[in-house]
Amino acid sequence: MTSSAPLQAVETPATGIFPSQILRELIEEDAIKTTQPITPDLVQPASIDLRLGEFAWRVQASFLTGPDATVEEKVRAFEMHRIDLTGGAVLEKGCVYIVPLLESLDLPDDVSAFANPKSSTGRLDIFTRVISDRGTRFDLIRAGYTGPLYAEVSPKTFSIAVQTGSRLTQLRLRRGRSEVAPDDLLRLHEESRLIDGSVDPIEIAEHQSLSLRLDLAGNDMNDVVGWRARHHAGIIDVDKPDNYDPADFWEPVSARGGGIILNPDDFYILATREAVTVPPDYAAEMVAYDTLVGEFRVHYAGFFDPGFGWDPKNVAVGSRGVLEVRSHDVPFLLEHEQVIGRLRYERLTARPEKIYGSGIGSHYQGQGLKLAKQFKTPN
Repeated sequence: MTSSAPLQAVETPATGIFPSQILRELIEEDAIKTTQPITPDLVQPASIDLRLGEFAWRVQASFLTGPDATVEEKVRAFEMHRIDLTGGAVLEKGCVYIVPLLESLDLPDDVSAFANPKSSTGRLDIFTRVISDRGTRFDLIRAGYTGPLYAEVSPKTFSIAVQTGSRLTQLRLRRGRSEVAPDDLLRLHEESRLIDGSVDPIEIAEHQSLSLRLDLAGNDMNDVVGWRARHHAGIIDVDKPDNYDPADFWEPVSARGGGIILNPDDFYILATREAVTVPPDYAAEMVAYDTLVGEFRVHYAGFFDPGFGWDPKNVAVGSRGVLEVRSHDVPFLLEHEQVIGRLRYERLTARPEKIYGSGIGSHYQGQGLKLAKQFKTPN
């Protein structure tokens, strides 16, 4: 009887969202390519900032390419004119633009990617999505994709000034599934206090997420509970932080009797009642549109980085979620502590070498009701 050598255990690659150090490895391996150098500040704890390229196409309508076409083939049918971005240009509100990005992909067969607007992009009401050649969904790039990336950009409330290198979106890469199962989510909340309010195990099991409520209480010093965008305002340069007077672009919103009525299609900045914590081994994303809680959309830029609101010395800290809200079709009453959205958590394949916070220049750590970084702090 012959003996056989012991079987070697085959290590299964970890599934989940890739942290910053893995993103840098993929950049070095040209899985993430670019026509300009990728500087360290472009790599976030669990994502990479994508940059606008040298020009934009003004197009008649938004579109998906479908499985048989490239973006450029579609653009030929809908292009109106081309805009040079190398010296800066204005993208007008109400218009749709397609912008080739400086970054492209050559993904491994088991790695997919997905994108979302950066926080400041959402708070400026810039509707933006990433599209790829032969793609069938917005913001989702199939595993093994090789090819260019494009941003669809449509400013909804303010016209914006951008240039080559402006950052409106961010890209995450993952292997396999990354969702945190309900039992694990409940355990994680017990360990790290993901929100500073009560949670319902039955609701977690049903929705695989945590409910967040609206803060419309104000305080003794200030009764402002939100901001509503002015209909006719100036241009905002997305690359100029702490530059604009909020009063030129926003009207303060005060709650009357613990509630506010959303005007259809007006754009509001509101905040959650709960403070949110995202442990360093995880990321979180808010469900953007849920008809079960009302006919409105909340949080256009719904990604919470690893370390958001997290303090290893104090699990009770957290940062409130800031919400970009728009009602659809009809006026809608929002009341204090009404459920406003749901927060899903996703695991990372490893803890990032850097986490969200002041140490990497993050703008929204410890935030309350806060406008986009381009605005000065209101008086």
